[in-house]
Amino acid sequence: MSNDIAGIEDNEVLLVIGSNTSEAHPVIALRMMRAVKKGAKLLVVDPRAIELTRSARVWLRQRPGTDGALINAMCHVIIRDDLHDKKFVAERTENFEQLRQAVTDCTPQWAEKITGVPAADIEEAARIYARAQRAGIYYTMGITQHTSGTDNVRALANLALLTGNLGKTGAGLNPLRGQNNVQGSSDMACVPSLLPGYRAVTDPEARRHFEEIWGMPVPAEPGLTATETMPAILDGRVSGMWIMGENPVLSDPNSGHAEKALKKLEFLVVQDIFLTATAELADVVLPAACFAEKDGTFTNTERRVQRVRRAVAPPGEAMDDLSIINLVTARMIGNKPGMTIRPDQEFTLPGGGRCRVFAPLPEEVFAEISRAWPHLAGVSHQRLDREGGLQWPCPDPEHPGTPILFVDSFPVGRAKFTAVTWNGPKEVTDPEYPLILTTGRLLYQYHTGTMTRRSRVLEESAPAPFVELHPRDAEALSLADGEMVRATSRRGAITLPVLITERVEPGVVFIPFHYHEAAANLLTNDALDPVCKIPEAKVCAVRIEKIAA
Repeated sequence: MSNDIAGIEDNEVLLVIGSNTSEAHPVIALRMMRAVKKGAKLLVVDPRAIELTRSARVWLRQRPGTDGALINAMCHVIIRDDLHDKKFVAERTENFEQLRQAVTDCTPQWAEKITGVPAADIEEAARIYARAQRAGIYYTMGITQHTSGTDNVRALANLALLTGNLGKTGAGLNPLRGQNNVQGSSDMACVPSLLPGYRAVTDPEARRHFEEIWGMPVPAEPGLTATETMPAILDGRVSGMWIMGENPVLSDPNSGHAEKALKKLEFLVVQDIFLTATAELADVVLPAACFAEKDGTFTNTERRVQRVRRAVAPPGEAMDDLSIINLVTARMIGNKPGMTIRPDQEFTLPGGGRCRVFAPLPEEVFAEISRAWPHLAGVSHQRLDREGGLQWPCPDPEHPGTPILFVDSFPVGRAKFTAVTWNGPKEVTDPEYPLILTTGRLLYQYHTGTMTRRSRVLEESAPAPFVELHPRDAEALSLADGEMVRATSRRGAITLPVLITERVEPGVVFIPFHYHEAAANLLTNDALDPVCKIPEAKVCAVRIEKIAA
């Protein structure tokens, strides 16, 4: 997030797009509703009726996969009606003329034909957003999990830049992170093209910086993303894998393809707190500690680094992730026939560093992070213990942290507008697959249900899968509420009960993806965004069939 969570209540306008915030981020949704009660205008872009649409000043109900066309049309209206922040654009941006030309033909009428959203609603939403002094954009996977996901985010950045809604309170461009330490994982380069602190592996200076710290050479070429590894396994380019805290057998789009790939591996290690569907395929399962059983830090969606402290010991033979990694490293480096590795034993790494086996010190790891990334140079475990969470950038021990990014400048100098051309989803409906499927989360379940489905209270609240179908489509298929149906895509089929509801439009169906007994991701499309390699999990073509008695 460019801004902080507390500042949500200061928004004059909130544009929520591709996010069922009340169910996926309920704490943040409460802040949004407080802003609305203070008079903020809420704009919601979602193909499905969600809790927030009840409070929306304008609900833009777009067809799944058409977000980019809608955003371009909003930019068109803002430029056409001379509502853009000319001072901000002139002083802090570049490529404005390229953007103007790119959206010249993206009229609300053009967008209405693509999105199904009335042109008048697009114009009203654009004007409300542009005329606000403080307008924030909030989005999640409904924007990114498309083959046009990168362009969707770039289009939202255009919207924020056009109106000067970066670098001030109650505004910003704010992706809401879906898991508790996704931000921290990103910061520490859990993508194959980056080094910690978002420095490219192709940058020689960045590689030299980390080679001096680590005493080891850093590869100059990016590796494979998680979504690229499954095809690589099937192609014979990957033969072994170590999966930590992920359940791709349920979470990967076209998950049957993922399961086939994992079964082909010569060796699979899965490190998790429970025996997931993915762990059941593993040659070795390493039992890990949960958040309450280890020390360290998590970084949340507003870039706030927070201390995690061990409250209880891990059960049985489970260990915290850092100990597991160090133990495996020690075995790989120093193991000899008949050798016993003792608690607190240390090994010298090839680059001259030291590896402690059973008693790693998370504060030592964080101290290295602080040396490696200037944005965290002022953060330490000791300071976090003293002061509580700190938001990066925090460049020195006296710095208070940074709630709002880009107040005076952008790291690149002037921010660049991007000429975004809308491209539709890779898969469209046809007579064989006439309905559009979109997926999402429920309030009482989380991700693949690894944790929440072990809770009796949560499971009782949302115990089973379903497919939402509009009454008109149900009538055409002679379906009654609760009947069992088969949902089929070009990749697979699942059986589940139908829920007849006007929460979805005619031609659109919705399935939550938490349930292994009717795994929605058996159906979804694993086509990738060409830039960030994220899959198109939010739109594919399906058919619904009545199951004969």
